[in-house]
Amino acid sequence: MNLAVFDLDNTLLAGDSDYLWGVFLVENGVVDADHYARSNERFYREYEAGTLDIHAYGAFVLQPLVEHELHVMQELRKRFIDERVVPMVAPGAPALLERHRRAGDTLLITTATNRFVVEPIAALLGVPHLLATEPEIVDGRYTGRLQGTPNFQTGKVARLRAWLDEQRKPRGRITAYSDSHNDLPLLEMADRAVAVDPDPRLRAAAQERGWDVISLR
Repeated sequence: MNLAVFDLDNTLLAGDSDYLWGVFLVENGVVDADHYARSNERFYREYEAGTLDIHAYGAFVLQPLVEHELHVMQELRKRFIDERVVPMVAPGAPALLERHRRAGDTLLITTATNRFVVEPIAALLGVPHLLATEPEIVDGRYTGRLQGTPNFQTGKVARLRAWLDEQRKPRGRITAYSDSHNDLPLLEMADRAVAVDPDPRLRAAAQERGWDVISLR
């Protein structure tokens, strides 16, 4: 099984769905505007710096799912996908995905963003396999906690290895795409690493290692 692994935010998307979901909730009056906007911005800067506490961020970003009825949040999510995510798909992403499909590769998105936000985005892009940070659900309700290993930094490698073990197929070549230095462990695991519209730290690492650097924008 040859595998093509794609980061989502700022890779297949020309923006960050996790951050923009928070902006969308503020704009629609779902959360306290001043507090949420400040916290959302702070967490995003910590992510960019590589210092994000994923559990603290998870508790923050999942709180609206705890406080509001699920059907309300699902309807907001549908609007978010239609209004914000569809226009945010990177122009070169569909062709890249199709090229891997035609090559017979298995396609998988791996993202630190939680499954509630990204599951419909993977479906929109036609990618059948998804590894995301998993919110805990008890008795049909979100608890505000994360479940299992967060799909972030070295967690992406652990989750991908576990997923590969579950497939029970001979492992072939892995090609991995990302924009972020947070995904260096994932890219180093791959047989072929591709930096996509990379941040400065990833661009420097890619140049040092001789990895391909592309733009999908």
